[in-house]
Amino acid sequence: MSVTVLMKGNEAVAEGSITAGCRFFFGYPITPQNEIPEYMARRMPEVGGVFVQSESEVAAVNMVFGAAACGMRAMTSSSSPGISLKQEGISYLAGAELPAVIVNIQRGGPGLGNISASQADYFQATKGGGHGDYRMLVYAPAGVQEAYDLAIRSFQKADEYRNPVMILGDGVLGQMMEPVELNQPKLKKFEKPWALTGCEGRAPNVVKSLYMGEGELEMRNGILRKKYERMKSRERMFEEYETSGARLVVAAFGTAARIAKAAVKTLRMEGLKVGIIRPITLFPFPDAPFAEAAKRARNFLTIEMNQGQMVEDVRLAVNGKRPVEFYGRPGGGVPTPNELVKVIRKHYPKA
Repeated sequence: MSVTVLMKGNEAVAEGSITAGCRFFFGYPITPQNEIPEYMARRMPEVGGVFVQSESEVAAVNMVFGAAACGMRAMTSSSSPGISLKQEGISYLAGAELPAVIVNIQRGGPGLGNISASQADYFQATKGGGHGDYRMLVYAPAGVQEAYDLAIRSFQKADEYRNPVMILGDGVLGQMMEPVELNQPKLKKFEKPWALTGCEGRAPNVVKSLYMGEGELEMRNGILRKKYERMKSRERMFEEYETSGARLVVAAFGTAARIAKAAVKTLRMEGLKVGIIRPITLFPFPDAPFAEAAKRARNFLTIEMNQGQMVEDVRLAVNGKRPVEFYGRPGGGVPTPNELVKVIRKHYPKA
């Protein structure tokens, strides 16, 4: 049985994580994600979980490492500069093949920037912000219900692949309120024979990311690469709207996609053949719908709340078959639907 409640995006991420079985949360306050640790501080004791406000972001992600190494479902959350501080720990999680969930509710940058919504952490999230050749699944919700659902999915996939997973939101998503159906999906149980649970009666387990033997680390990276290739073949998610017969296809993710979709609906009522492709997984990037749309559309327009990041992946997916143009609002700038109507109309093919 499910119930529907009005929640902020940050709260939905937190409650979805609890529904998924997360019982360990470690974090440090930073706007605009503060409702996540606030919510977890209240809810974790109610479900028999552990909440720790750590002394720093670095401490928080290493606490996640410890809980994950013991086979527990654990998470941390922060906003852009806080996620930067966690990058070393995220790389350690990937190198040790530990499942965990990291939430980034982005704010304006670079530096301390401001507390307005931004999408400027796309590169950091999708290209491996820390050191080494690691990758992780990156989900970009565009609504509060989707934030709840993808939080549940993130924990399932983290265990399935033994890998950290990131939810990449922004200040608009984190603060906006919408009805959320708090469904209770059937969760797959993952055995964790590798976990550090005490070795009485069995050989001891070792969890590490340090490989010093000749050629040992290269072999380890080869194993990880095969895992990332499996993610690419199985985990691509996207939404298409009015792309069939579209002459111009908009590409956008998260909050920018939500606003762009409203603009596309307006332009469709004016008779302009405009569609939109919204990547839900940013890694792996959904190349196929863009390649397919390039067979029919005249051009593409990527809209982001940054100076141009996902546009590079769109261009790779289109592979030179059509022009890919860009419109961005960096530093916490959030476009309006009317603004995007004018922008899209300007880029609409003349012939």
